[in-house]
Amino acid sequence: MKTIEDLGDLRGKRVLVRSDFNVPLDGTTITDDGRIRAALPTLEALLDQGARVVVTAHLGRPKGAPEAKYSLAPVAARLGELLGREVALADDLVGDSAKATVAALQDGQVALLENVRFDARETSKDDAERGALADELAALADAFVSDGFGVVHRKQASVYDVAQRLPHAAGTLVLAEVEALRKAVEDPERPYVVVLGGAKVSDKLGVIGNLLTKADKLLIGGGMMFTFLKAQGHEVGSSLLEEDQVETVKGYLAQAQESGVEIVLPVDTLVAPEFGSDDFEVVAVDAIPAGTMGLDIGPRSAALFAEAILGARTIAWNGPMGVFERPAYAEGTKAVAQALVDTEGFSIVGGGDSAAAVRLLGFDEAGFGHISTGGGASLELLEGKTLPGIAVLED
Repeated sequence: MKTIEDLGDLRGKRVLVRSDFNVPLDGTTITDDGRIRAALPTLEALLDQGARVVVTAHLGRPKGAPEAKYSLAPVAARLGELLGREVALADDLVGDSAKATVAALQDGQVALLENVRFDARETSKDDAERGALADELAALADAFVSDGFGVVHRKQASVYDVAQRLPHAAGTLVLAEVEALRKAVEDPERPYVVVLGGAKVSDKLGVIGNLLTKADKLLIGGGMMFTFLKAQGHEVGSSLLEEDQVETVKGYLAQAQESGVEIVLPVDTLVAPEFGSDDFEVVAVDAIPAGTMGLDIGPRSAALFAEAILGARTIAWNGPMGVFERPAYAEGTKAVAQALVDTEGFSIVGGGDSAAAVRLLGFDEAGFGHISTGGGASLELLEGKTLPGIAVLED
């Protein structure tokens, strides 16, 4: 992939940057600005060169039309604070406000266009519709830099189609993400351990299937562990269970045994009568009481997982071990994160809830080998898929 340096002298040039500013909000307050901070190196590099930077990004899931609660206004304010300079916010994406805002930019200044998903063409399955939006975006710029790793697995106008219309390069974030994740996918230093959590097995079917040919150990926690436990014949009470995936999981367990990949499942769990209850007890996974649900891996499981992580040379983690937002059910996730900090191996935190957990639980991000900004994109790379937003840059 070409880098920003390959674009030549950018002074006075309008550079369209696709960033990922899909940050969590409490009203208009950003509760985790990690994705904004991750975008700074690319934006600062362009601004230092005297480029006129035009940023496009999305927030939330608007239905292809403007919705006030998904405005990028809070992002523009926070980005300005972090950059130490004003960030002009256009009222629209490619309309009169966007054109006027871009036209007013001077060298070394930055503007943010309003939420790209306020335009239904951004996510259209129709190539012509996406192309029409990409044409309008491309008309605002002289070059394109793709730096929103969290969306490179999407064939969308501001990610894929606009790159076909302008001289393009990967930003520093996308380059770092691809390098780190490919290190795990293509030639991991062994032992290679993957930790998977989160709610659903179905979200990770592809990655589990691919990792059974690549990893040495798979550690399974989070809500998805109960489908594995059910596949082993255990009763799981009222815990999260995907009954329709039990047979698939049985196949994975058999495949792992045949291929010599060790699947490590929890041996104990914290259970409570209902979600959100702090009235919990620790039980063995083969003794989950009827009418209770598991909300975190137990202390013996946490120690088991930490031991496996500390003995690895490459570790990829995607998905929390429990309901980490509640202190009572955060210990399993905290133990995994601490082991990743303590290991001498190369650790990858695979974006999404895992990255949010690291920050919420107070870990220093510098303690990890790489923290991804893209949950879905990092999963698809681990799955071995070709990502449209990466493939379009590789020419």
